[in-house]
Amino acid sequence: MTYPEIVYQQLQNIIQREIDYTTRDKMVKSPQRKRVVTLQDVANALLYFEGGNLAKELKRAGLDMTPSAFIQRRHQLHSGIFQDILATFGAQDTEYETFQGYRVCAVDGSSVNIARDPNAKTFVQHSGAPKGYHQVKVHAIYDVLSKMYLSAEIHPQPEQDEIGALEFLLSWYDIAGKILLVGDRGYSSYALFASLLERENTDFLIRVKQGRGAMKCIADLPMQEFDRQVKFTITTTQTKEDKARGYIFLQTQKNPNRTYSANTRAGRWSFPSPYPMELRIIRLKLSTGEYETLATSLPASVTASQIKELYHARWGIETVFRELKYNHCVTHIHGKSEEFARQEIYSAMIFSNFCSKIIRQVVIQPWKHGKLYEVNRKMAGYLCKNFLRNPGADGEQLLRDIAKYVVPVKPGQRNPRNLRAQSWRGFGYRVSA
Repeated sequence: MTYPEIVYQQLQNIIQREIDYTTRDKMVKSPQRKRVVTLQDVANALLYFEGGNLAKELKRAGLDMTPSAFIQRRHQLHSGIFQDILATFGAQDTEYETFQGYRVCAVDGSSVNIARDPNAKTFVQHSGAPKGYHQVKVHAIYDVLSKMYLSAEIHPQPEQDEIGALEFLLSWYDIAGKILLVGDRGYSSYALFASLLERENTDFLIRVKQGRGAMKCIADLPMQEFDRQVKFTITTTQTKEDKARGYIFLQTQKNPNRTYSANTRAGRWSFPSPYPMELRIIRLKLSTGEYETLATSLPASVTASQIKELYHARWGIETVFRELKYNHCVTHIHGKSEEFARQEIYSAMIFSNFCSKIIRQVVIQPWKHGKLYEVNRKMAGYLCKNFLRNPGADGEQLLRDIAKYVVPVKPGQRNPRNLRAQSWRGFGYRVSA
C-alpha cells in the first residue's frame, strides 16, 4: 500500500471505531438498523464537502440519496464523534517536528458565522449589528511545525471562553511529547499560568498586556528591552499581612451559596492561597519602535531572540484558520443548526490534518530560479478530496500530482491586514462549480 492509502485506511478505522463506540454509548441519537447508506458513509461525505449546494455535494460524494434523507441521517450523528475523531487522528501522528524537543502548539480561536436559528444560543447583537447574527467560536490547539490540529472545542459566540476551552482540551485530550503552548493576550491569566506550571511536560509562551491594564506583576516594569525572572505571590484574601508583604490580590467568589452583585469582579482561581509564582518576563522592541511583552516558563537555555521567533510562529494558526474557512469551505456550511455547523467544522479540521500528512511525503524541488518553493495547500486539498472520493485511486499518482503545484515562499513579507466583516453565505448564493 502507498502512504496515502495507509493514511486513508487509518482514518477510516478511526471513524468506524468512534461510531461503533458512540453507538454503544448511546451518543447516536436513534436506534440503528441496516441501511444502504451507513453512518460511516455520512461521516465521510462531510469530509468531502465543498461550497456547492447539498444535492451537488451528495452527487460528488457518490451517495444516491436526497438532501432530506441525508439531513435525517446527519441527525443520528453527534458532533462529539467528529471531535473525538479529530483528536484521535491527530494523536496518531508520530512524525511531528519539534524545536529543542518541544512541540510548538499555538492556541487561539476563530469565529464562524452560521445560519439564523431561533432556538440556538449563538445569537450576537450589538450597536454595530442591531439586527444581530449567529456565530460560533472555534478554539483549537494547533501544532504549527507539523501543521496539524491536535484538538478543538466549539462554543456559541456569546458563551465563548478561551481559557476555559484550553483547560478543557488539555484535561480531556492527551498530547504526546513535551509541548510549548503559544498564545495571544486573551490567555494572559494568573489562573492559567498556575495551571500550566502544575502540568508535566508543558511550558507556555503567552503575550501579556503592558501599560494600562497590565498584570500587577508587570505594570511597574520599565518600558525597555529586558529578560528577567519575576517572583510574586497570589492571594485571595486582603489581610494587613498580605498587603504588607506585597501579595497580589485576586478577587474570587468564595461562597457558592451567596448571590454576588453583577459588578463584583470574580477571578478564575482554584489553587491554594497564598500561592508563590515565578515567571520569566521578556520585553522586546519591534522594528516599529513599539514594545511587546511575553510571559513564559521556558528555561534560560532558550534565548530571547529564539523566543521572539517562537512567538512569531504563532501566526501559523491564523493562517490555518483562513485556510479552514476558504480552502475547506467552512464559510459554506450545509445546515442551519449549530450541531450541523459543529459537524462540518470538525470535519474540515480532520480533512486538513489528512492533507498535512500527505503533503509531508511530497517531494518537490525546494529551490528553483533562486526562490524557495512549497506545496500549494489549496490545490493539495482539491486533489486529496478527489482521492478520498475514489478509494481505489493511486496514492503514488496523488503525490506526483501534488508536487506539480507549488507556490513561492516569501519570508519576511509584510502586508496590512484587510479586516472585513464576513456574513454567513446563504443557501441561495452557493457557488455553481
